[in-house]
Amino acid sequence: MPPLLLRLSALFLALGLSACDDAPKFTRAEPGEARSGGSATVRKSDQNAFSMPSANLPPSRRVDFSVGNSFFRSPWVIAPSTTTARDGLGPLFNTNACQGCHIKDGRGHPPTPDDANAVSMLVRLSIPDAPAYAKVIEQLGVVPEPVYGGQFQDMAVPGVAPEGKVRVDYTAVPVRFRDGTEVELRKPSLNITRLGYGPMHPDTRFSARVAPPMIGLGLLEAIPDVAILANAEAQAKANNGISGRPNQVWDDARQKTVLGRFGWKAGQPNLNQQNVHAFSGDMGLTTSLRPFDDCTDAQTACKQAPNGNGPNGEPEVSDNILSLVLFYSRNLAVPARRDVNAPEVLAGKTLFYQAGCQSCHTPKYTTAANAAEPELANQVIRPYSDLLLHDMGDGLADNRTEFQASGREWRTPPLWGIGLTQAVSGHTRFLHDGRARNLLEAVLWHGGEATAAQQQVLSFNAEQRTALLAFLNSL
Repeated sequence: MPPLLLRLSALFLALGLSACDDAPKFTRAEPGEARSGGSATVRKSDQNAFSMPSANLPPSRRVDFSVGNSFFRSPWVIAPSTTTARDGLGPLFNTNACQGCHIKDGRGHPPTPDDANAVSMLVRLSIPDAPAYAKVIEQLGVVPEPVYGGQFQDMAVPGVAPEGKVRVDYTAVPVRFRDGTEVELRKPSLNITRLGYGPMHPDTRFSARVAPPMIGLGLLEAIPDVAILANAEAQAKANNGISGRPNQVWDDARQKTVLGRFGWKAGQPNLNQQNVHAFSGDMGLTTSLRPFDDCTDAQTACKQAPNGNGPNGEPEVSDNILSLVLFYSRNLAVPARRDVNAPEVLAGKTLFYQAGCQSCHTPKYTTAANAAEPELANQVIRPYSDLLLHDMGDGLADNRTEFQASGREWRTPPLWGIGLTQAVSGHTRFLHDGRARNLLEAVLWHGGEATAAQQQVLSFNAEQRTALLAFLNSL
């Protein structure tokens, strides 16, 4: 027997995997498995691993990528300013640059007790749905809080009061593995203080969201709708407790309801709209698609503050800048996987399938031939997500609906690049609100449809847990 297979056999025996397990046994990497983003994959694993252009992007198009990067990285300033291409920040905002949340194009984190502002974590607001708000719900997916709007903004320009301060406190939640090992999860609770515009609606719903990583977004956009819908159909037919479903959301440009795929609850249909809403909500910047400041009627100082719109009403973010940022965000490359043939990684992959994680974290797709960018077309990619909504149980529930997503449902996040979080972002905070301090905690928070998978992981011994994490960290 070859040395690799001998080592694998010994490792599988050590991990207690028997030949009668239903899950496939992986003894070698699949062809092309290391290239998670197909031909667009880059071989980079340092702090800049998430900031590289698609590997197959020709030099002539890398100029636009670099210009888009400059608008993504550079701070916007308060109007009026001599820097007319970048003025108009606020009046209310969460950060002054896209990179303020997506640091090094990576993952955000909740604020620490010493942070003055939440920065790379924001808080969504809404009130319960009601028939009187039917048109608002159709187009926004929620009913914004009447005074503070749909997003809590804890920073403001001079002369305008910020909406308040955000603090996160935690309580311990102990969890025990079958072998007796105990870990302590942390359940967050939001504290909103120093409200700048009076009390909120008594039934306000809150949802904390950390900034997700930016890699591979153009490839996710290029997955055909039919492939995502096929995931939902296959899960329904399997009848095994996994029942993902697509969100249906409003497309601002097309003025109709379409399939959602971006955001923690798949609340945005495409990258351009995702960017437009981020410019508006995160930085208070107008675009041709959202030509109004993010101020409510109760925020009079916000409405009266100077803006950076042009003399003829041109938006603060021009269509040219918006298109460059879109090109940049579409072409941020996915890093190659590491150690795909390592025995421990292959054993962890087997355990991943044994627990049923692949039921929602769908490994592989082929992107559409008519992708928005030619470099992203016809690529075999491995994002490990079905892009569907799943009921994740009470533990992760925010009790806030968004279009068709319930208060217990979240879109399956892609796993590609997750093992480079520490290298890029300097931390390992996971899940929608960053509560998990490492990947194991993130797995153990899974409930609802993922309860069977969580219970399977809780049955793993120390060696099996190490192998599972080795696989996840290879992604």
